[in-house]
Amino acid sequence: MTLQWTVVAFFLYAEITVNLILCLPFISARRWRLIFSWRIWSWISPYWNKCFFTMIMVLVVLFLDALREVQKYSGPEPMQDAKVNPNLYDHVHMKLFRAQRNLYISGFSLFLWLIMRRVATLLNQFAVTLEDSAGLHAQIDEAVKAAEQHREEKLTLKQSFLEKEKSMSETKQQLKLEVEKLAGQLKAAEEAARKSDADVEAMRRQAKGLAQEYDRLLREHNQLQNLQSAEDKKDQ
Repeated sequence: MTLQWTVVAFFLYAEITVNLILCLPFISARRWRLIFSWRIWSWISPYWNKCFFTMIMVLVVLFLDALREVQKYSGPEPMQDAKVNPNLYDHVHMKLFRAQRNLYISGFSLFLWLIMRRVATLLNQFAVTLEDSAGLHAQIDEAVKAAEQHREEKLTLKQSFLEKEKSMSETKQQLKLEVEKLAGQLKAAEEAARKSDADVEAMRRQAKGLAQEYDRLLREHNQLQNLQSAEDKKDQ
């Protein structure tokens, strides 16, 4: 195996190891987010995209080269030459095996390189989603508590309103009774006033009659005195 394919093979083993570590169930997404928030990643982040696309280009070139080698050694011409020369047959199959091996190594390296980036991105997004959901749950709990508090305050206000309404109803009933009582007293007072007016009128009429009778008696008395004086004069 040449140096470049040895490096690609080790790169493939490293990708498999990293992907297995990323998929471990006992390491939560929040821990991965803490790991991804280390300062070293902020230093690497300006060069990360360039490195990522560079590795994709390198792996694509190696994959195409391996694919060309596979097509080269699996074509009809090398196989015809191998049938003519038995020693060349083993050599062609060895070259074909190496080309296929290199094709698989480069293909899986490219595939796992894309998978590793995607898994890391999804873990980070999942951790952010968990934090957002935790914040939303906290907000929902606060909203529920506020709603319960408002409901309790509403029930308290409703109960207070009912008590005040009941008190006002009792006060209204008492006032109604007082008004009816005062109306009865006023009616009785009006009847007493009418009776007093009738008595006064009767007394006024009686006084008027007595005055007329007094005047009549006074006139008769004067007449009698005049008659008596006249008789006394006649006697003299």
